[in-house]
Amino acid sequence: MKPAELTASDQIPITARGTNASPPAPLRPIPTPPKVGWFKRRVHRMEDRISRLSTKNNFWHRVCSWVFLPLAYRSGIKFKHVAKDSFSVVLPFRRFNKNWYSAMAGASLLGNSEVAGGMFVFGKCGGDYTVVCKHLDYKFLRPCYGPAIYNIEPKEDIDPLVKDGGEFNITLDMSVVQAVYKKDKAEPRVGKATITFHVTPKAHARAKWNRRLQRLAGKG
Repeated sequence: MKPAELTASDQIPITARGTNASPPAPLRPIPTPPKVGWFKRRVHRMEDRISRLSTKNNFWHRVCSWVFLPLAYRSGIKFKHVAKDSFSVVLPFRRFNKNWYSAMAGASLLGNSEVAGGMFVFGKCGGDYTVVCKHLDYKFLRPCYGPAIYNIEPKEDIDPLVKDGGEFNITLDMSVVQAVYKKDKAEPRVGKATITFHVTPKAHARAKWNRRLQRLAGKG
């Protein structure tokens, strides 16, 4: 007896016969890192240069504030060196910072506490870092009828954190006092604040942005 001949419908590969197997999906190509163009490189270099200038002295800080922080520029806030490695931040008693009964406005004291803390951290880290406020707790103690001085004391040693080269959080304690012109008179404390900043190296932030672009390119 001769074996029956196979028809066309019977000529199916054994691996696929009687199963619901589907052909394997094509492999998704690995996305290539996005290229940084000439214009973007120039923007990054200009941004780094401006950041370094803003931490150099009060003149360049005022110039950068005039462009990027107009309210801080109008308030007149500036550095005051106390010692070689420490300084305070002074908020002048001018019309822009006063309220309707000729005292320092609470909004000015509160808002400039973030500026003062950011100036301190930015001055310690340098222009290669971005500084973002995460938490601010301010307590008003008494009215301020003169220039306000922000005395800043970090809770952690900031230099080893900068030396590590990674992201970190830094918490500052600030004592806000009213400046007096008589040497024998104590400076009254008008407020106190605790503020936390998140500090990120710019190179790290740019690498994170590039990885995000790669993930978006891989999903497309």
